[in-house]
Amino acid sequence: MSSLRERFTADLKDAMKAGEKGKVSTIRLITSGLKDKDIEARGLGKPETTPDEILALLQKMVKQRQESIAIYDANGRPELAAGERAEVDVINLYLPKPMSEDEVKAAIADAVTESGAASVKDMGKVIAILRAKFAGQMDFAKASGLVKAALSG
Repeated sequence: MSSLRERFTADLKDAMKAGEKGKVSTIRLITSGLKDKDIEARGLGKPETTPDEILALLQKMVKQRQESIAIYDANGRPELAAGERAEVDVINLYLPKPMSEDEVKAAIADAVTESGAASVKDMGKVIAILRAKFAGQMDFAKASGLVKAALSG
């Protein structure tokens, strides 16, 4: 059992004892998503969901909520946006600290050197190295643009 799973269980108990209904419901959403992933993996004959897959699930949940926040804000529904923001805050407790833009650029430079990438055709190699080393810490949608710029220039 991974430490993140244990942390979800412990935090759920603490939140229930403290009467933090919002945190309880968000942690239950996380554990529900995790159970779905485990069931899907079992159906494919794979072992339990890995810590990297858990981080990817949490990032996906944050992204979904950020999209909802944008929609709610655009349609004048601040109360719904506030609920989504509260869920994002709870989910972010389990994600590693995101890298700064300077740290991302330095990591990209190291990955380009490590992979021996010479052109945009080698972008996949660089992204693969970054994903292996910095899962959960880097926004790969933004990073791919930076990698492309680094290999183009």
